[in-house]
Amino acid sequence: MGLFIVFEGIEGCGKTTQIALLGDFLRKKNLPCIITREPGGTAVGDEIRKILLNARNTELLPATELLLYTASKVQHLQHVIRPALSQGTVVLCDRFFDATVAYQGYGGGVSLSLIREIHRAFLQAITPDVTVLLDCPVEVGLGRSRTRMKIEGKEQEEGRFEDKERAFHERVRDGYMQLARVEPERFFIVNGAQPAESVHRGICVFIAGKLKEKGYAV
Repeated sequence: MGLFIVFEGIEGCGKTTQIALLGDFLRKKNLPCIITREPGGTAVGDEIRKILLNARNTELLPATELLLYTASKVQHLQHVIRPALSQGTVVLCDRFFDATVAYQGYGGGVSLSLIREIHRAFLQAITPDVTVLLDCPVEVGLGRSRTRMKIEGKEQEEGRFEDKERAFHERVRDGYMQLARVEPERFFIVNGAQPAESVHRGICVFIAGKLKEKGYAV
């Protein structure tokens, strides 16, 4: 069985950069791995992603977000994640279920018990082996994310969450930290405000230990 590693955190915390760096590290060790993301990962998921992230979709309710994210995850789990894990592949995923709890639950006010029931009913309550939580102050993360989108010209295409008020992002950050306190054995918290290379080194040391526990030659 493979290893399911999920990267979580607020906007601009550095997830995408760190997943790419860890993927390079694993490939240099000749370990089978894939990099995927949520929402997305499949053709259907990518179409759902366009709806969820587009800044023009200002009327999307948190409950609507919950259902769309769930639909993406069902496709993703069935067609990508489970098949890869069954083949002994290390799956690196940019966000998964904890993001739903943090964003739609703590951030958007959707019932946490409802979110967990949906997780159980539609996603077989799958849990990552490791969740790397990149934590940083909201102003740092939002500043990075908004700057990147401006440079790439994606403010409309992908900027819907960046347009939300700071209080929303503070609730999301707090939600993540509460999740980590409940399951400290699963979460590895990293200071995402550090230089990318320092963050990467810390993640590599931790993940190498987890891989050895699973029987991978690192």
